[in-house]
Amino acid sequence: MSEFTAKMQKLQASAQAFWQERTEQERRMLTIGGIVAGLGLFYGVLIDPALEGRAKLRKDLPLQRQQAAELTAMGRTAMEYKARTPIQPNPLSSDNLNASLAANGLKAQSLAITGTFVKLELKGVPFAAVATWLDTVRRTDAISVQDANITATSTPGMVDAFFTLQQRSAGAAQ
Repeated sequence: MSEFTAKMQKLQASAQAFWQERTEQERRMLTIGGIVAGLGLFYGVLIDPALEGRAKLRKDLPLQRQQAAELTAMGRTAMEYKARTPIQPNPLSSDNLNASLAANGLKAQSLAITGTFVKLELKGVPFAAVATWLDTVRRTDAISVQDANITATSTPGMVDAFFTLQQRSAGAAQ
């Protein structure tokens, strides 16, 4: 500790000697300059960032409150949806599937239903109609594709398709 004290005393003595060598006018100017520099540093480090942060918060707070309210509302809506009883999909039947195929301009070559599984064969049908039909039955009847074999025919846009489909239960994720 004595080494530190000795260094501090030496530093203090050199600062005192520097100060004594200055005239009264130089001392006054150095004092004023030191005060101005200290105030500038104080303002730049402590005051200005606080004022800017406060202004930014004042500007952003209404938007953040609105976003928090929207998130709360979405959370409530999600909880309401979770509490609802899931809608049961239409039961699988050849009549229902043939009707949905016909609504999209499709006709099955073969259709076999076993429990929740469906084997379906389509020949020479438009690919766009097949994709639309699959999306429709996915949403309305909770049917998902388990296996698909789609082959392009010589006619552009037309395909031969073989599907194995499965109907999910009402609570299953889509």
